[in-house]
Amino acid sequence: MKKKPFVSLEKLQEIVKEYPTPFHLYDEKGIRENARALKEAFSWNPGFKEFFAVKATPNPFLIDILREYGCGCDCSSQTELMMAKAVGCKEGDIMFSSNDTPEEEFRYAHEIGGIINLDDITHIECVEKAIGKIPETISCRYNPGGLFKISNDIMDNPGDAKYGMTTEQLFDAFRILKEKGAKKFGLHAFLASNTVTNEYYPMLAKVLFQVAVELKEKVGVSVSFINLSGGIGIPYRPDQEPNDIYAIGEGVRKVYEEVLVPADMKDVAIYTELGRFMLGPYGCLVTKAIHEKHTHKEYIGCDACAVNLMRPAMYGAYHHITVMGKEEEACDHLYDITGSLCENNDKFAIDRQLPKIDKGDLLVIHDTGAHGFSMGYNYNGKLKSAEILLKEDGNFELIRRAETPEDYFATFDCFPIYKKLLEE
Repeated sequence: MKKKPFVSLEKLQEIVKEYPTPFHLYDEKGIRENARALKEAFSWNPGFKEFFAVKATPNPFLIDILREYGCGCDCSSQTELMMAKAVGCKEGDIMFSSNDTPEEEFRYAHEIGGIINLDDITHIECVEKAIGKIPETISCRYNPGGLFKISNDIMDNPGDAKYGMTTEQLFDAFRILKEKGAKKFGLHAFLASNTVTNEYYPMLAKVLFQVAVELKEKVGVSVSFINLSGGIGIPYRPDQEPNDIYAIGEGVRKVYEEVLVPADMKDVAIYTELGRFMLGPYGCLVTKAIHEKHTHKEYIGCDACAVNLMRPAMYGAYHHITVMGKEEEACDHLYDITGSLCENNDKFAIDRQLPKIDKGDLLVIHDTGAHGFSMGYNYNGKLKSAEILLKEDGNFELIRRAETPEDYFATFDCFPIYKKLLEE
């Protein structure tokens, strides 16, 4: 099986004339189609809302597209909250799910109408101290511990995660919040990452729905919304089947009617916090082959590096690579595709069978639309790349310029070398 880029070689050559590689490119048509599909898949729930995980792709141009389909923002820091406010998010449009949170960030989230999602029972006191009271609307993050399994397959290990409250803490937290004046309650959990199965969301939903029923019976708390968070993955490898969001939505609906409706909880809103699913397949990293090296292995050196896409170096993650213009040629060369960092893990692919690559070839590294640009950094003094939107009409637009040396040195403005560097 093959992965087909959403952009042609001819269009890339046109873009490269104006904006040099490397850059991240996003597909507006794909983003819009996917956002519509998610909205339709959960249209059975009147209160449904997607809070896009800003950390995945913090770009206001892309967030604005998603907001056209009713999406809010899931934020995890003050700067993400500031971005959500800047793009027009109002009260009820922002979910603040953070951990080890400074008081000032709780305060700011509350000021701009964000829904605070508490990661720990001790944060109740912190929020109260930060804003002087407990907000009327508040959510708690749940971690049941142990392993999360589908059939006999282990999906993830919540018991090893730093996030969320235990079952006992969760029930105590809701009792305390109720006593302190909270009136509208939410329940949240994230138990597995990047699942490529239609079963994950319905199984997670059943866990949370049953907890919500217990909270009503034992604590007298009526949960108003249940946040299924993220975890719906994408097929990074060409032999993986993509998730069917309509099947997932239908699976959650069936569990909703099985668990919540008989408990007279048919008005509970369903929220999601998807990042990877929303944008992952609709972005790619475009880079140029600039060197080849023949030593103990065959290497192709690119003008991109782990600064532009950290996932392969950090996780050993697979990202498919297309050598543009050579899609039909035999993959009869074994390469490591590398960047220029002084780190041996700076490799986009190891022992990958690809067509013969020549210097100057454009490579498309697939599925970088989420957790691609956003995880970048400036190690070795490398500068972060541009982001470009391929529009539905075939035109393209710069939606974030590439960093410059002036950007890199700007935080040294308290040191004499800064002015000298700028003068040079």
